[in-house]
Amino acid sequence: MNDAEIQIQFPKPGTWQEFTLTAVYQDAEGYTRIDRYTQDEIPADQALAMQAVVSALVELAEPWQAVQVWARLGITMTYDVANDRSEYVFAVELTVEAVNPQGGRRVFTSRDYPEFVIT
Repeated sequence: MNDAEIQIQFPKPGTWQEFTLTAVYQDAEGYTRIDRYTQDEIPADQALAMQAVVSALVELAEPWQAVQVWARLGITMTYDVANDRSEYVFAVELTVEAVNPQGGRRVFTSRDYPEFVIT
């Protein structure tokens, strides 16, 4: 855990509409704060961001299902086709812990799934 991330736990792997979201951040006085929300408490203006995360998660290859996700703000390089140049942009990078029916557990990153970088 660091001082600026979102953690999402899915108690029933593959059931995306049921989750607990934990925001970890530093407040104005420098203290680390932790706020928890259920799926029913997510502010409406954050619903699109959560949909983008779920869209990335459904890309996991069968039989893997996400049980926990860490979302961190990072910087990634993209290619601007219109201007024929590369540029750095802020992006949310996902790290996903997943399980399979045999009890296996694995961590996936954007190296495994480029969809885990959300610009």
